[in-house]
Amino acid sequence: MFIVYIIDCIISSLIYLIPLVLAVAFYTLAERKIMASIQRRQGPKIIGFWGLLQPLVDGLKLVIKEIIAPSRSNSLIFLISPMLSASISFASRSLIPFSGNGPFAPVKMNLLLVFVLSSLNVYSLILAGWSSNSKYALLGSLRAAAQLISYEIVFGLALVIIVFFTGTANLTEIVFFQYHQYNFLPLLPVAIIFFVLMFAETNRAPFDLPEAESEIVAGYNVEYASITFAMFFLAEYSNMILMSALWVILFLGGWHNPFTSLISDFGNSKSYLPLIGNIFFIKIFLFLFIFVLVRAILPRYRFDQLMWACWQAMFPVLLGFFILLTGYFISGGFTDMSMLNNQDEHNTTVYTLSSDRYVTKTRSAFWVSRIRY
Repeated sequence: MFIVYIIDCIISSLIYLIPLVLAVAFYTLAERKIMASIQRRQGPKIIGFWGLLQPLVDGLKLVIKEIIAPSRSNSLIFLISPMLSASISFASRSLIPFSGNGPFAPVKMNLLLVFVLSSLNVYSLILAGWSSNSKYALLGSLRAAAQLISYEIVFGLALVIIVFFTGTANLTEIVFFQYHQYNFLPLLPVAIIFFVLMFAETNRAPFDLPEAESEIVAGYNVEYASITFAMFFLAEYSNMILMSALWVILFLGGWHNPFTSLISDFGNSKSYLPLIGNIFFIKIFLFLFIFVLVRAILPRYRFDQLMWACWQAMFPVLLGFFILLTGYFISGGFTDMSMLNNQDEHNTTVYTLSSDRYVTKTRSAFWVSRIRY
């Protein structure tokens, strides 16, 4: 039985990892094609029809190349750092639910765990720069530490507002909470700031200071090559998919399709899994396209501008919004007591998510149910 369990775990892991790796590979091709179109050039077109096999060839090249480590580097940490970065990225991706059936890893407070794992990624970058025994790599890792730690505070405050507003830290329940109204309407300032945070958290332009090629020669990963460099590359693009999915879940209703009434009962969502998956992926593809568009048209910030945007622009706005939201709750904005006696008249049907978790249709009834129980 133990051998069967091990085989089952291996097969499940491959089913989870292979689509993710292929998605990252072909996303790099789409990025190169889109940027080539914006810059009036052709992009990859030789390997395969319209260059479709270019990602596979690039991946094969990185796999078969020799792993080279600097002579005076800490070889063990040098090799562990990219594996740590890729592992954290894959683990975070397993917490994202792509349908009402829940994520690959069944964790109740998965939003909190996503935040914890994204915070841990800074350790892999610092260790990579320090263990390389290179001044350029060390400078890139210091930039990465300053940037990620600063923006993690703003990122955490934005997630606190989401949890406070929806009353749950479960991503599936947050999607159900948006059945009648998406969160980006009442939380528009938070949605805009979280959209900017996506670029800072993934070290993408215009917040790619840790990898500024013109200044520090690719930063913390300058000494890496072959499969070790591919792991950093894979982690970065996987984080872009993760952040896009997270924004869609938190502010754009996740897999919910507002243009159809087929999904009228969350308990029967398995019957409409293809439809659910398609609308969710369409939303994610939109944000992945925006990632490429921003890289192609916006210049890189200076480091002082980067810190100014974090501490003097985003953080005060989020903190002020959180104080206003707290005051609104305390003043009774979501606790209309007439709802207690006339719940049926206010469309407060309760959907069962599990044996001990409930979500109501309307925001008022949701907070009333929290107060009552």
